[in-house]
Amino acid sequence: MRVVIAEDNALLREGLVLLLRSSGHEVAGVAATGPEILPLLIEQRPDAAVLDVRMPPGFRDEGLRAALDAREQLPGLPVLVLSQYVEETYAAELLGGGARGVGYLLKDRVGRVDEFLDALGRVADGGTALDPEVVTELMSRRRRDDPLGTLTPREREVLQLMAEGHDNATIAKSLVVTERSVHKHIGNVFTKLELPPSDSGHRRVRAVLAYLNA
Repeated sequence: MRVVIAEDNALLREGLVLLLRSSGHEVAGVAATGPEILPLLIEQRPDAAVLDVRMPPGFRDEGLRAALDAREQLPGLPVLVLSQYVEETYAAELLGGGARGVGYLLKDRVGRVDEFLDALGRVADGGTALDPEVVTELMSRRRRDDPLGTLTPREREVLQLMAEGHDNATIAKSLVVTERSVHKHIGNVFTKLELPPSDSGHRRVRAVLAYLNA
């Protein structure tokens, strides 16, 4: 099996190279930064890719972005993602839509050689390989996925009136409460829908859109 590795930690990167070669696999290329990944994958078209989620220069989601972009340009490319922690948003995005040939393991799992090689083999064969902790997080995420479900009945009433286009004064009159109370409820809605203060000019619109989409 030809494998491309993307990992910024030199020690772990070389360890993966040695592990794969000693197991009879060919290392088709290695990348140490995010921008190197996609061109390398397109050039080598490996049988599988092992990618770290957070890569230089930003150490955010460069590896995952490269994995998603590569799977668009090389449909079906098997990708095994490694992460220091459970990045549930990243895991959900990679695994969304019933994706095949994908895996998400915590880096601690790499030290368990047999488990790591078995996971890589399953991913290369079009299966999935998920770290047990990732599964736990994703199941928890499903229970939290409906942000409107966290709103109180009064907050939902306020949001509904916002969706109808009413201003705070009209909402207060309709609910027979003070405008100060309406302002407080709207603030709670913004917080529960995770609409940041820096987005103050658009939070009202985004809250309404969340309501309508639900």
